[in-house]
Amino acid sequence: MEGICGRKGDRMIKRWYRVQKLKAIFILALAVVFTNAVVSYSNTVKLIHNQQWVTDSYKVITQLESIQFALKDTETAQRNYLITADVDDLQTYLAAYQKTNSNIQILSKLTADNYQKQQWISFLEPKITNRLNILQQEIYLRQNQGFEAVQQRILSDKDKQIGKEIQQLIHDSLELEHNLLQQGMQQSQASSQKAIVTFFIAAIVDLVLVALLYDLLWRYIRQLQQTELALRQSENRLRAMIDAEPECIKLIARDGTLLEINAEGLAMMEVESADVLIGKPADAVIVPEYRAAFADLHKSICQGNKGTLEFEIVGFKGTRRYIETHAVPLRNESDGTFIHLALMRDITQQKQAEQKIREQAALLDVSTDAILVRNIHNQILFWNQGAERLYGWKAEEVVGKNVLQLLYKEISPQLEDAYLKVINTGEWRGELHQLTREGKVIIVESRWTLIRHDNGQAKSILSVNTEITQQKQLEAQLLRSQRLESIGTLAGGIAHDLNNILSPILMSVQLLQKKLPDSQSQQILQTLENNVKRGANLLKQVLSFARGIEDKQTIVQIQPLMAEIEQIIHQTFPNSIICQIDIPKNLWYVRGDTTQLHQVLINLVINARDAMPNGGILRIAAENVVIGEHSAQINIDAKVGSYIAIVVTDTGMGMSSEVQQRIFEPFFTTKEVGKGTGLGLSTTLGIIKNHGGFVNVYSQAGRGTQFTVYLPASTSKDTHSLPPELELVIGDG
Repeated sequence: MEGICGRKGDRMIKRWYRVQKLKAIFILALAVVFTNAVVSYSNTVKLIHNQQWVTDSYKVITQLESIQFALKDTETAQRNYLITADVDDLQTYLAAYQKTNSNIQILSKLTADNYQKQQWISFLEPKITNRLNILQQEIYLRQNQGFEAVQQRILSDKDKQIGKEIQQLIHDSLELEHNLLQQGMQQSQASSQKAIVTFFIAAIVDLVLVALLYDLLWRYIRQLQQTELALRQSENRLRAMIDAEPECIKLIARDGTLLEINAEGLAMMEVESADVLIGKPADAVIVPEYRAAFADLHKSICQGNKGTLEFEIVGFKGTRRYIETHAVPLRNESDGTFIHLALMRDITQQKQAEQKIREQAALLDVSTDAILVRNIHNQILFWNQGAERLYGWKAEEVVGKNVLQLLYKEISPQLEDAYLKVINTGEWRGELHQLTREGKVIIVESRWTLIRHDNGQAKSILSVNTEITQQKQLEAQLLRSQRLESIGTLAGGIAHDLNNILSPILMSVQLLQKKLPDSQSQQILQTLENNVKRGANLLKQVLSFARGIEDKQTIVQIQPLMAEIEQIIHQTFPNSIICQIDIPKNLWYVRGDTTQLHQVLINLVINARDAMPNGGILRIAAENVVIGEHSAQINIDAKVGSYIAIVVTDTGMGMSSEVQQRIFEPFFTTKEVGKGTGLGLSTTLGIIKNHGGFVNVYSQAGRGTQFTVYLPASTSKDTHSLPPELELVIGDG
């Protein structure tokens, strides 16, 4: 046992020494390679530096010589132009002038990093510029004053002195640059020899290293073989684990081709072998309308982002499936880029269930009833289109809100009883008063059904509401009609008794007219007699209405009716209401029932009085009008012909547009309960239409109301053919 332990210890020590030796050789090799690299880099840098120095110096010499020659060419061309005035010489001069400036700029750039040369250029450049300016000035004198004017200037010593200074500066600089060029070439040659010697030494060392590294490489290959075997075993275990995954796993390259896929993925794609898919585009099985979205997802994943997408695929056997993919980026350690790792699952059944839910929701939206679902805390969970139409709120505006705060002014005992009953029994049915978005109160027939969890606990309440507001209003109108029918029957029974009461009053009035001859008494008694007769006519009208007998129409004059209405206004209306009457004397006649027309005017002026509780102006006017084709087309009830227009205007509280649309509805009134029946204007409209007329209304809230009654005028033939006793009746009013 001790021997075995000793041998095992010796192997471990040898392995440790072997590892340490390999490490030492590897470190030595790295050190030698690094040293060779540093030395080679240093020699190369020096060689490059010397070569660059030589190149820069050569470029400077070239530019200096170019400046020297260009300057000479400039002076020569300028002198030729001064002597000959030839345009070609001038062009040659300008080209040489520009070349001189260009060479100076190039020389300045070449020596930008040399301070001494920059100082020399800064000394040379002004002289050259000055010289070029002198040449330019001489050309100017030649062009403007002739050759004689510039001749003395050309021969001046100053002009020659500047040229000599420039040439001397350039000559000195050229000698200096030639010396520097010679030194650079010598240093470059020395660096080249040193680099060659270093190269041979490094080559020998590298050969030794190659032998050592070969041994290391051989050992490394053996280790790689062992590692590859271990990796293959690990990969097989990982492949078995991936194939056991119940969802599809894909690995997609950056170019969109498939790299790996597991067994579930093969089943999903309806293929037997991965070879059919590997290397092919991963989106080949995706339905075309989803490929753009998948390409965008793949691009995002390869940029290092995560993403999720739902799309549809068609397997190799034609089966269509909805797929949900959860994609993550997988880093490629070799270059730091990302590839696409996708975990996909089949959601076909889920999609079919969602489609079924959408179809059911569509059926709910088709329903004209308002269908809503709320939880047991009264928060709205579902709101169909019928509810949107009935209440005015969109679904996104109400989901999550409290239904009690939304649809009810207050929590009534009926609402509390309904909630308790649906919780206890599972359903409730009844009528509720609810609010719309505009604040309008509506009546609905509501059916509540309790929805429970699988464990029996209350989950939510389904409500189906049908609006019955109009139905309730019709029922109320029917009840009113039945009451009016009863009143009509009763009125028919008591009309005879009222006639018996009015008869002695009429006889007494006629007797008093004979005994009281003064005008004031006669006027009062006449008014009393007229109203008693009108009361009798009203009773006759009630009897006719109850029996279904139509009234007989006669030719009626409007002025006397207006006079009676004015008298009633002055006697009964408050003094705060000022009455203005404007009736022309040439007003046409109308054919109709005097009592009914009197009722129309009374209803209009009483409504005007009630609209001015604090006083105002009541104006009654009438005029003859003729309605033509255009006016008849504007008003559907109008016909072409002659009419009498009676206008009743007040300065009262006015009406809103909503009220104006309903004022002629039976039983509609804005007055308090007990102060109005809602039958005045509906009766008025019925009388006007029975007379073949129509009415227009104009009103503004806070600014008053104007009713205009149009009654067909009677033809002159009718009025002239009246019997004497009827003419007397019309004249007497």
